[in-house]
Amino acid sequence: MKLNKTTKILITGSGGMLGDAFYNFLNNKCNVKATDIDINTEWLEYLDVRDFEEYKKMIKAFKPEIILHLAALTDLEYCEKNIENTYLTNTTSVENAVILANSIDATLVYISTAGIFDGKKDEYDDWDLPNPINVYGRSKYMGEIYVEKNMDKYFVFRAGWMMGSGPKKDKKFIQKIMQQIKEGKKQLSVVDDKLGTPTYTYDFAKNVISMLETDLYGIYNLVCDQDCSRFDVAEEILKILELEKEINIEKVNSDYFAEEYFAPRPASEKLVCSKLRLRQNYLMNDWKLSLKEYLVQSYADYL
Repeated sequence: MKLNKTTKILITGSGGMLGDAFYNFLNNKCNVKATDIDINTEWLEYLDVRDFEEYKKMIKAFKPEIILHLAALTDLEYCEKNIENTYLTNTTSVENAVILANSIDATLVYISTAGIFDGKKDEYDDWDLPNPINVYGRSKYMGEIYVEKNMDKYFVFRAGWMMGSGPKKDKKFIQKIMQQIKEGKKQLSVVDDKLGTPTYTYDFAKNVISMLETDLYGIYNLVCDQDCSRFDVAEEILKILELEKEINIEKVNSDYFAEEYFAPRPASEKLVCSKLRLRQNYLMNDWKLSLKEYLVQSYADYL
């Protein structure tokens, strides 16, 4: 499908990190309706995708050709403590999206996660069999299964450690480190026993949009090039900010944060983007380059 000014795209869950990137890419290129339950930006409209009738009403009125289903709960601890709401938000809402997309012959884009794997392997390609170990991962994997079994025109993109959108919307690792730096901390305690692949929202959105114009439907891993530990990311942040000599980083294992981050986490969430490379449509940069671009563009006036 060639995207143009008349292409109607509905983005759900657009108030978060990823939705912000997609909106900025697509708003001037297509006819976009961006929605969320948290109206934190003027360009958002209210939509609760857990409510089938409300979702249906929006679909019937707008008639999108593409549905970007970004709506999800991503806080692992919240998901462990709120199981029913997690499945309602991360799984049932996806079923709603599938049913409604099929009803108008729309293409569905569903965002999944590296968290669907158990971490027993060092890295995972697009064909590895998921085996989630926490509520969040299972709820997202159940969404994948429903999409794959019930649709023909769909894309599932599995993201890794997300970074993007700046201090107002970034609720992940980068912002947590940046907040500690801003508070004047001279020592950071960072785990070195969790491995993964960072995913820059800006490049992620660009790559998804490129794939949308190919109609090469299916499930794809989509993360930055190269992998790392959380410690590696923190170390690189200090290097980019030229603070290596002012701030010390202490290596700790996950038990150090066990009380605060009690949800089980895979030892490795490293994804390999084999299918996109085979399709010759892999557009992501090395995570260090993406991290530098992100900090320069979004945190220039933060510290």
